[in-house]
Amino acid sequence: MFEGKSFLDILQLGGFTMYILLICSIVTVTVIVERLMYFKKKSRIRCVDIMRQLAEALSRNDLAQACALCEKEDTPFANVAGAGLKAADKSREKIANAMDRQISAEVMDLERSLSVLGTIGSTVVYIGLFGTVLGIIRSFQQIAESAGGTGGMDTVIAGIAEALICTATGILVAVPAVIAYNLFTKRVENFTTDMELVASETGDLLARD
Repeated sequence: MFEGKSFLDILQLGGFTMYILLICSIVTVTVIVERLMYFKKKSRIRCVDIMRQLAEALSRNDLAQACALCEKEDTPFANVAGAGLKAADKSREKIANAMDRQISAEVMDLERSLSVLGTIGSTVVYIGLFGTVLGIIRSFQQIAESAGGTGGMDTVIAGIAEALICTATGILVAVPAVIAYNLFTKRVENFTTDMELVASETGDLLARD
């Protein structure tokens, strides 16, 4: 049925909802690529590795080197440890508060754009269904207006098949959006756990020293 039709022809068959779905697909791909690159950058060093280096520096009472290490790495857990080190001359409670604030800031940065993926994944199928319903209505109207409604079953089937392209496209866009949202949400949870462990260990190291 779509043989010999260009991409633009297929978009036009689905009506204006196909253009909405196209925009959603572009946004989904953009967010997924950006988040993949972001998480890859922020995962270049493990929290256990940086904590081992921090422990070595603090064992020598070299606070400056420990702070420099955190600034160099620029990962969520390094930033949390750095926030604690910058408040090393204050009480343990204030050190913990500084790291808690940094964890909140890092989580907000980690979750950036994830709500977009979640929204697209949960609504784009309904947008596709809406386009399909409009397409079916349009098909029956065309049948009723042509030859006194004697278009025949072939015409009905052809119209419905063309309308269903919206539903198929909606599912095609929704699946990667939902998968990416779930995977990225899990990554954020893992980062949060690492930051909390780093905050706890950093507090212990500073209290010991």
